[in-house]
Amino acid sequence: MKNTMEYKGYVGSVEFSEADGLFFGKVMGIRALVSYEGTNARELVDDFHSAVDDYLLLCDAEGIQPEVAYKGSFNVRISSELHKQAVIAALAQQISLNSFVELSIRKNIGL
Repeated sequence: MKNTMEYKGYVGSVEFSEADGLFFGKVMGIRALVSYEGTNARELVDDFHSAVDDYLLLCDAEGIQPEVAYKGSFNVRISSELHKQAVIAALAQQISLNSFVELSIRKNIGL
C-alpha cells in the first residue's frame, strides 16, 4: 500500500485518524502548509487536487513563485567516519561524492 499521492508534481501524504474517522494529509517537500482531508479515498484525492490548485492560484494572485518540491538538492548529516568512507569509496570508483551518493540511492530504491 502506498501512503502518498501525486498531482501536478506535488506529493501528498495519506494518513488516517481513527478518532475522527477522517483521511488527511499535507503536501510534502515545501515550506507552505497545504493540507486536505476526506471521509473516504475519493474525497481525499479530490480535496488534495483542490488544495494544490488553490495553492497555485494563491501564488499566482500574489505574484509569487510556487515552491518546487524536491529540487534535487538536499543536506545529509552522517558521522564523520561514514563521510570519510564514502569519499574513499567514491575516489576508488573515480567518481564524485555526489555521484556516489546518487548511485547508492538509486541502487537502494531499485532504479
